[in-house]
Amino acid sequence: MIKDTEQERSQVRRQRILDAATQVFTRKGYRDAGMEDIAVEAETSKGGLYFHFPSKQALFLQLLDRMTALFIERTESAIAGEPDPVARADAALRVVIHTFATHRGLTRLFLVEALGAGPEFSAKMLGIHTQFTALIRRHLDDAVTQGAIAPLDTAVAAQVWFGALNQIVTCWALSESPGPLEETYPALRVLLLRSIGVEVDAAHR
Repeated sequence: MIKDTEQERSQVRRQRILDAATQVFTRKGYRDAGMEDIAVEAETSKGGLYFHFPSKQALFLQLLDRMTALFIERTESAIAGEPDPVARADAALRVVIHTFATHRGLTRLFLVEALGAGPEFSAKMLGIHTQFTALIRRHLDDAVTQGAIAPLDTAVAAQVWFGALNQIVTCWALSESPGPLEETYPALRVLLLRSIGVEVDAAHR
């Protein structure tokens, strides 16, 4: 029982550090953020911080994993009850755009800061891109299997979908005066669905 309590406290401290790191990295960027800044934000000692994360790099990599899991969980939850595979793809696109739109600071951290932080982060981001592309491909394969769309190279289609979404969100995150990201959804939806042979009304959401 005592051991379980200690583990729970350690987990709570770890989550608090990750929350603090999110705030500091979002505010200062990866390069300018320091471990001392994160320790202050987390209300812990530098020793306590290094006990959980041996370096700023290790902390940031863990944060990327955490954010990736959040996006995948939200996407899967949004499409879990939808039987139609095309509607699932549509719902997934909508929830991803909404999630990015409501977390612009995290979006910059996720799509911009990580790419400029060094080769380890580039490799990590490639792995994350692969995860999302595989998720898209899985649902496109399902749509082909169910006859909802004609047979096509789902590997290429998934990369096209991810690339288009990534480009739009990255440009929005970098813009000095961005409009609402959700406004890109109708046009992007039409383009992506038409790319797999699904004709949709541009005015229908």
